[in-house]
Amino acid sequence: MATVPRVPTPRPTDAELSILRVLWERGPSTVRQVHDVLGRERPTAYTTALKLLQIMTEKGLVERDERDRTHVYRARLTEEQTQRQLVRDLLDRAFGGSAAKLVLQALASRRASPDELREIRRILDNARQEKEARDDRD
Repeated sequence: MATVPRVPTPRPTDAELSILRVLWERGPSTVRQVHDVLGRERPTAYTTALKLLQIMTEKGLVERDERDRTHVYRARLTEEQTQRQLVRDLLDRAFGGSAAKLVLQALASRRASPDELREIRRILDNARQEKEARDDRD
């Protein structure tokens, strides 16, 4: 059985990310619902929201349920999946694939809260333990 190559989801623009945030927060939504939420942040024409959602459907960023007269849109990927995709892209383009350089720049450019630092330490400790466990098996 032949495998179909996975086509990567295109990187969303800033405007598309705004819409994706609405869909992640609200869940599946109509154009009107997306437009209403976007309008709270800054004035946006209904037709602009509609056109962006149509483009995002074509790009594979959202899926459209056409069963009812009013179409309902939902994000194709979760927020976490999209964030990972964006970070991988940023790592490759700006940091030559170095996660350490990315983290160092992130911490140098914006102060992390104590909770964030604890979470970073926890993740690093888990990564070290996993590496040590793999090394012990090899």
